Amino acid sequence: MTDEFPSAEHRRRAMKRLHPAWVVAAVAFLALVGAAGFRAAPSVLMLPLEQEFGWSITELSFAVTVNLLLYGLMAPFAAALMARFGMRAVTSSALVLVAAGAGLSTLATAPWMLVLTWGVLIGLGTGSMALVFAATVADQWFVRRRGLVVGILTAGSATGQLAFLPFIAILVENAGWRQASLLVAVGALIVVPLVLLFLRNRPADLGLTPFGAPGDFVAPPRPRGNVVRLTLSTLARASRVRTFWALVAGFAICGATTNGLVGTHFIPSAHDHGMPQTTAAGLLAVVGIFDIVGTIASGWLTDRVNPRILLAVYYAGRGLGLAVLPFLLSEAVHPPIVVFIVIYGLDWVATVPPTVALCREIFGPDGPIVFGWVFASHQIGAAIAATVAGVVRDTTGEYTLAWFGAAGLCVVAAVVSIAISTKPRSLVPSDS
Repeated sequence: MTDEFPSAEHRRRAMKRLHPAWVVAAVAFLALVGAAGFRAAPSVLMLPLEQEFGWSITELSFAVTVNLLLYGLMAPFAAALMARFGMRAVTSSALVLVAAGAGLSTLATAPWMLVLTWGVLIGLGTGSMALVFAATVADQWFVRRRGLVVGILTAGSATGQLAFLPFIAILVENAGWRQASLLVAVGALIVVPLVLLFLRNRPADLGLTPFGAPGDFVAPPRPRGNVVRLTLSTLARASRVRTFWALVAGFAICGATTNGLVGTHFIPSAHDHGMPQTTAAGLLAVVGIFDIVGTIASGWLTDRVNPRILLAVYYAGRGLGLAVLPFLLSEAVHPPIVVFIVIYGLDWVATVPPTVALCREIFGPDGPIVFGWVFASHQIGAAIAATVAGVVRDTTGEYTLAWFGAAGLCVVAAVVSIAISTKPRSLVPSDS
């Protein structure tokens, strides 16, 4: 008993050292960076594939759409899997799937092969981590600083996605798109040993409580039973709460205006205006740099400011940026486009910490799985935007209507967010 449950004095000494929660958060950050690499790749790989095989932007966008859909739809199931079997097993398996999909995509000779590799394998892999991984780490390992931790981990996911862009673009230009895909595969595999060695599932595994937990803290029971049933039953109960649908609507628009539109189509759109691909990729990488600042700052603010107000401000600012973007794109980089990139970077996924906080505040222990379903809407919105923008481009020859439409959606998201109710709602089975 003494070995399994350390004495209070032992625990006090342990708390004086660096709490293992921060080690777990650091490894989670690296894992999210490793898994995020491919999500940046399609925007750079689209034109080389179009030129080599003659596939249309619409065909290529469909593979991205499948990826985005699975990335989102896997999220709530991944949250339940992590709760049931632990983060380490789920995360390491997800990274292997990402590496397999990226590596096998180099053998593609038809669009359906990209759907299988880009869409299915990588979609399942990235979706098994996604941002529910960040929410689960914060929920399991932290009581204090949850907003900050979610902000840091979210920055890792988004920054990993954009930080790979310059390297991928250079490889595509100098060595070919296949070598770029292999770089992503290697990036995912490198992180697997770190996950297996250092990522711990729960503080109780080390005989500790979460960082900042009060003295009378009692860990919630580990879920048992069928993971699919747990995930779907949580959705069924959450769907009866109006606030859930407000979060879903806002986050769907968030996905449409980041991963779906800007993440997938900014480079082709800039290229339409005469800007070299490497230059446009560099601009998106700058978005990733400022996203680190914006998302961590958003996490810090989420611990102190009403999350509804933060969401409304973020969406309104994003809409303004998208409305002026068509007038800023040109063959060269001028100061106005740099201002757009900086502001959009600060806002890129700043919406995640306040959304996670609202899920936790309103739905309690069910928050991570509820956030998984909210995140699924994020990727459904991204998938729809990726396809619609591709159709707009093939039909009109430009992306202008897509940018304006996204700006209008952001206004809707700002209005919906400020009206969100924060009344706690426990999703106990008897409530259904």
